[in-house]
Amino acid sequence: MRDVLAVLAPGQGAQKPGMLTDWLELPGAESFFRWAGAIADADLLSLGTTGDAEAIKDTAVTQPLVVAMSLFIARELGGLPGPVAHTPQGGRDVVIAGHSVGELTAAALAGVLSVEAAIALTAVRGRAMATACAMTPTGMSAVLGGDPDELAAALERHGLVAANINGGGQVVVAGSLDGLAALKAEPPAKARIVPLSVAGAFHTEYMAPARTELEGLVGGLRPADPSRLLLSNADGAAVTSGAAVLDRLVSQVTSPVRFDACLATMKELGVTAAIELPPAGALAGLAKREWKGSDVEILAVTGPADLDRARDLIATERGRAEAEHLPDWRVVVSPARGTVSPADVSEGSRLPAGTPLGLIRGRREEVKVSAGYDGVLAEWLVQDGDLVDAGDPIARLYPEVAE
Repeated sequence: MRDVLAVLAPGQGAQKPGMLTDWLELPGAESFFRWAGAIADADLLSLGTTGDAEAIKDTAVTQPLVVAMSLFIARELGGLPGPVAHTPQGGRDVVIAGHSVGELTAAALAGVLSVEAAIALTAVRGRAMATACAMTPTGMSAVLGGDPDELAAALERHGLVAANINGGGQVVVAGSLDGLAALKAEPPAKARIVPLSVAGAFHTEYMAPARTELEGLVGGLRPADPSRLLLSNADGAAVTSGAAVLDRLVSQVTSPVRFDACLATMKELGVTAAIELPPAGALAGLAKREWKGSDVEILAVTGPADLDRARDLIATERGRAEAEHLPDWRVVVSPARGTVSPADVSEGSRLPAGTPLGLIRGRREEVKVSAGYDGVLAEWLVQDGDLVDAGDPIARLYPEVAE
């Protein structure tokens, strides 16, 4: 039985007044946040220590503050940010997912972007979204309870959209202030509507100007391919190329967040432990509700006292001797939802890393699947034409090690 560690990166809304204060006792913390603030063109150190709730809810500064904090603690935990050196048999038992702007944190943790590029891109994103929010009065509300079909009908009636489908029974809807007021006045049966203190309708077409600005910027970046398993908010699918990560980071500004799909993929992958980086709490809560009844250990890193346990969980994933690690079968999973067409490869065949294993044909695109390391194809787990979701197992490979 392998150990699979999930690393969760929070997004906007997780911030709290004084959230950096307890962390400044760590060596290098103050200089890191001054440096991150210089990149973001914002005084992140002051905002994270003395900024009140009103100051730190400003989209333009909140987003780089949250991302910089997560990246600093990841660095403190050791070896997570930046390109990850790994052998074909090591470094693949970590799955990373971020929520909304936390996807930029996740991209850095998976080695797609440098820490500097992630903070800089986040700052541009935050300023662009703040500008878009100022163009039209919009907002967001959480919907608690109620029938999903009744909610969908109410959203259509009031011109609203489900912007965040987070799992754990949590849905956040967005749109015009008039539409949100009408929904609160006439909620679906057994549903409670809670208006959120946000600047506008994130993850909707109201953010189109911000998306356009980001599209004109990312062409100057040179992303690396993910060196760890990286899931996308778009559909919970694993993203296999740096270019695709950037495309999805841009499109998610106007697209719904499907963190429920990310949690479902993690469950399919057999996650045994999860760490939420600071400012932590929200995603750990979602995971606990979504995975209720499982024995997954879920740790929200809320202060320096949690670092030792987080290090223990990381060490469990990567601390085993190679001889202990190798006998585990490795499962090749689908990176997307669609119909599978396995390659014409016989069970028992020796496969070098990169060998094509088939295609996943979805409604919009075809995604190639290949072997991530040298190994032997032990067993096909699907047949031609089977429908698979992101994270569904496709085949079992047995890793090979050079003598």
